[in-house]
Amino acid sequence: MRSSRTFTSTITESSKPPPRDGVIDSSATEELLRRDRWIVGGGLLLICALAWAWLLAGSGTGMSMAAMMSWEFPPPAMAGGGGSWSAAYWLLILVMWWVMMIAMMVPSAAPMILLYARVYRHGRKGGAELSPVVPTAAFAAGYLLAWLLFSALATGLHFALEQSGLVHRMTMWSTTAALSGAFLAAAGLYQFSPWKNRCLQQCRSPASFLSTHWRKSRAGALRLGVEHGLYCVGCCWSLMLLLFVGGVMNLVWIAGLAALVLLEKLHRFGHSAARGAGAAMVATGLYLLV
Repeated sequence: MRSSRTFTSTITESSKPPPRDGVIDSSATEELLRRDRWIVGGGLLLICALAWAWLLAGSGTGMSMAAMMSWEFPPPAMAGGGGSWSAAYWLLILVMWWVMMIAMMVPSAAPMILLYARVYRHGRKGGAELSPVVPTAAFAAGYLLAWLLFSALATGLHFALEQSGLVHRMTMWSTTAALSGAFLAAAGLYQFSPWKNRCLQQCRSPASFLSTHWRKSRAGALRLGVEHGLYCVGCCWSLMLLLFVGGVMNLVWIAGLAALVLLEKLHRFGHSAARGAGAAMVATGLYLLV
């Protein structure tokens, strides 16, 4: 309750104009820090641009643009058992998954990160307001750490599926309709689960999340970012596993799933969109299985 009252008062204070009789630091550094919204927003835009550029370049896999733009569904069945993975290849696949998650998830997390920056800046009482750039960077880093954990688990699953011949080594898509159908049906059913609804609600309500979980200090910002990231993982992990259906490096599926995540989190009909997508996934999955 105390953190909620503090957060509410912070939002109220942030909506008020700054006092005209306060002390104004006219130095170039302070003037730059007053534009922190542009710094944070520009940083997020740069991160997304670099992540998408890395994906478009093949993420170090050597795949051409044509190989990463398949519209065929279901993908053609083919034998594709993989060989052993070297340590370098493990690292490559881990980085590929993490960069992919950054490209897909940071756009939908941007409103939360920008709101955190605003609340932190205007939540300081007494003296000049402090720049939120460093704490916000810690918050964003915590968010990305949560997706790094997911990427490590996805990399392990990727290895297991490839070694069993269920995912093709080169195309990185499912080699059997049974696996594709099972993943689609499971992801569709998860869209209706209470866990999905709870996590999606946290992602769709930035102010409510911050008022409930607010923590002070940079270490607190990092932990807060991890908590929010884990809610996002809980909301979207099943959607991310659908990349095995259409191709882990298939830009068509990457862009489509990223658009669905944005719709679920940011549109006012996000909950309805999640259920509608879930119904379509279940129907398609059952069709492939039958």
